[in-house]
Order: sequence, then structure tokens, then C-alpha cells
Amino acid sequence: MKVRTCIPIARFCAFNLAAWAGFTALGQAPAPTSTAPAQQSEAATQDSANDLVVSVGKSVLVDCAHPIERIAVGSGDLAEATAITPTEIMINGKLAGETSLIVWQQGGVRQFFNVEVRASSYAANDRLDSLRRELRTELPGQTLRVTSENGLVFLRGTVKDLTSSDRAVEIASTAGKVVNLLYVTVPPAEPQILLKVRFASLDRNLNNSLGINLFSLGAANSVGSVTTQQFSPPSITTGTQATGTAPATPAAAALTDLLNLFVFRPDINLGATIKALEAKGVVQVLAEPNVLTANGKQGSLLAGGQYPYPVIQGTGGGSGGAVTIQFKEFGVRLNFIPTITPRGTIRLQLSPEVSSLDFANGVTISGFTVPGLDIRRVRTEVELSEGQSFAIGGLLDNRETQTFSKIPFIGDVPILGKFFQSITKTKSNTELIVIVTPEIVNPIPAGAPLPEIKYPEKFLPSNSGIPMTNPGADAAATNAATAQPATMPVEKLIQSMQPEQPLVIESGMSATSGGTSTTTGSAPAPASAPTQ
Repeated sequence: MKVRTCIPIARFCAFNLAAWAGFTALGQAPAPTSTAPAQQSEAATQDSANDLVVSVGKSVLVDCAHPIERIAVGSGDLAEATAITPTEIMINGKLAGETSLIVWQQGGVRQFFNVEVRASSYAANDRLDSLRRELRTELPGQTLRVTSENGLVFLRGTVKDLTSSDRAVEIASTAGKVVNLLYVTVPPAEPQILLKVRFASLDRNLNNSLGINLFSLGAANSVGSVTTQQFSPPSITTGTQATGTAPATPAAAALTDLLNLFVFRPDINLGATIKALEAKGVVQVLAEPNVLTANGKQGSLLAGGQYPYPVIQGTGGGSGGAVTIQFKEFGVRLNFIPTITPRGTIRLQLSPEVSSLDFANGVTISGFTVPGLDIRRVRTEVELSEGQSFAIGGLLDNRETQTFSKIPFIGDVPILGKFFQSITKTKSNTELIVIVTPEIVNPIPAGAPLPEIKYPEKFLPSNSGIPMTNPGADAAATNAATAQPATMPVEKLIQSMQPEQPLVIESGMSATSGGTSTTTGSAPAPASAPTQ
């Protein structure tokens, strides 16, 4: 069968503008006009295929050398083909996609076209123009470039901060999936916040004690004592008579409180201890811990020590358990997290604490005296400007305690009954105030003198005389090597702002009696503890 190859020629419609030249149809290259009869006979037995490109809403003309008998489009939703003359076919793009076009010509020759219908560039460019206008309006003075390809929106340029980057991505996302290729100006270092805390505490107490204890070591042939038991009475020991070679021992009284007034008549073996004491106590505490930390980071300070206390373990089964010695911290402690708000104020989450050992309220376990803790703690959250102060905590506590004891009946007798009464009055006054002041501070410039503590005594001079510096360090080269870039990619800046691995400090200590011990920290631990 002899067939002459169809020569498709891409033509634009009259309204096609030069701006859309990139979306013109691609046609098959024209075949040679003169061929040998043998070559024509060979071509008549083959089908040919061509690639054809058309945009949505546009048309392409295909010219054939022979009259057309029939045409067919694989998907009529994507494109439509119409024979407008016996040798011309007009193809209209309807919807973006790919389909096929088959043309049957006289003589049995078939022509195949791979038709690619591309999206209209007019709508895409109009959308990008609108997007650029919005970006210029919302982010003035920042260089942003927007391009689109295959349904993706590429965002390039430099913005001043991460907030501008997020806003640009939100705006660009209205046009499709966004590929963020923005650079961000490297922000300055986070501000450093110094928190000053002032603990001021005053404790005063006044104790008045009055009472009497009577005792007899043989008066009226009797040995004994009369007491209200409020104050420690003398301990009476009865005498013994002579037996054999053992001599007789008289009755005796032992005193346990040496602050008593002691009166004894040996001629009548009658004595008395009188408790008449006035005690005054004053405790003043002034602590001013200062802690420096970065914005949004936690700062912590502890100036004090650790005290040991026993913990009984493994008491099941009726057997005595081992006593483990553990340690608890005390002293001046400050924990806080400062955050600079968009208003320029500083929000503080803080928990200052001042604690001291209280042996008066301690307990004794297996021979160990475990002191109590006198704690003053505040936990709150406040917001204030730089340099301002807040009294975040205050306490005024006035107390009076009175304890009265007497012997029934005889203690109610006028005048004489006073000898059989005892009374204790305790008055206490506590005043506490906690003041916080945050400040935004800058580092001490390089080369500036550093604050120092004035020591009353001089230290020994250095033995080697070598300064504690890096040998051969070139300050200029070091500064040049560590110079920060002006901009960096968004993802790199976000990665650099991720929280670091938290600092873990192991504090405390434990020691178990019976051979093994585990120690963490630096406080000394007792070598062993007895078992119960």
C-alpha cells in the first residue's frame, strides 16, 4: 500500500500572544517532498506518531497531504478535534492532561499524535501576580521572588525574621504547595536577664518562765517531791540503811537544769528549785542571690550545703532493715525562668527559697539526730518591666503562747498556792519580705576589668608563672574564623534555635550500712550506719 506521510504544521489562533509562545504546539518536522518510488512503497506500510502540545483554551491546526477520512480523540474531556477542511484538523485544548489523536487518510494511512494539553499560563501568571502584590503589601522592603512550575510555588529571597518567613509561606500557600527556599537575616544574640532577689527576715522571741519544785530528803521522815512537771524537777534517790559492812547512804537529789535557782536547808533536809527565767532571741536573715540566664532559659542557684539523714529500707519479714544515709540540700536557692514578652516586659516564673537547719525540731533515729528545716519559700509568676521591683512575698506573724500548770486544790489557795503553780509565756514575731528585680544586661566588653572580691589575706604566688591562656592564640584570626554570616536558610536557623540537651547535675549522696555504698556529688558521707 502506498501512503505519503502526513505533515502536521502547528498554527496559532489569531488571538495567541507572543507572551505565551512557550506553550505553542509541537508538530512533526516536514518530510522530504521528493522520494524514490521504492521508499514511498516502504513508508506506505508503516504508521507514524507525532507529539502535539496545546494549551487549555487554545487551538492548533494540523495539515495533512491527503484528504482525511476519519479522526478520533482518546479522551474527549481533554481535547476535541474537528476537520475544518478535507486536509486540515483543528485541535482545541479543554482540560490539562494527555491523550491520543488518530487520523485516517485516504489510502489506508493512519497518523498517530500524542497530544499533551497544558494548563493555561494566563491563569497561573495572573495568580502569581496577585501573590506578588500581596507579598509586597504585607512584607514591604523585603526581597521576595515567586515562581511556579508543575503546580509547585517556589519562594526565594531574604526576609528579616522567622515571623516574616512564616507569613510569606502562608500567603504563598494560597497558590499551591510551597517550596520554602527563603533566607533569613541572622538575628542578634538572645538578651541576657539578671534576676536580683532580696530576702529580708527578722525573727524575735521572748520567753518568760516561772515555777517551783519542792523536794524533801528526810524532812518529817519523808523523801519525795512536789512538782507540776512543767519544769524538770530534781531526781530523788532514797537512802539505804546500813547492812553488815555496808554503810548507810542518805537520800540524794540530782539536778538536771542548771539554770534553776536552788535552795536547800540541810538542817531540815528540805529544798526547792525555782524556775525564773526570761529569754530573748533574735534571728536576722539577709540573702541576696543573683542569677543570670538567657531569655526563655532556666536559671538556678544554690548556696548552702547538704545534711545527712537515715532512711530505713527492707523491713519486711520481721527482720531489721538496713539504714541508708541520704542527703538533702539546704541554704539559699533560686530557680526561675524569664521570658521577654512582645510588650517588652519580662515575665518571671520563679521560686526563691531560704532554708536553715532547725535542731530544736529535729528527731533522733537509731542514735542519729536528724535536724528539721526552717524554710522560707515563694513560688509565683509575675510580669514587670526592666529595672522594676516587686515584693512578691511578705509575712508578718505575731504569736503568744501561754502554758499554765498547777497542783489541784492546793494550787488554788491564795498566796500559798503560788508555790504549787508554774507558768510559761512565749511571744514571737516574724517579719519577712521578698523583693525581685529583673535587669537586661550585656556582657563585660573584652579587655575591661572584671569585678573581684577583696580578700583579706594574699594567696600563694603561682609556682610556674605561666598565664592560663591558650598558647599561640591569634585573637584576630580567631575572631575572623568565628564571624557570623549575615543570612542563613530558614531551616538552619530553626535548627539552631532548638533547645539544647538539658544540663543534668547529679546531687546528693547515699551510703548503705553493711558493706556497699553509692556516692554521687561531693558532700562527705558517713562511713556506716547501725541497723535497727
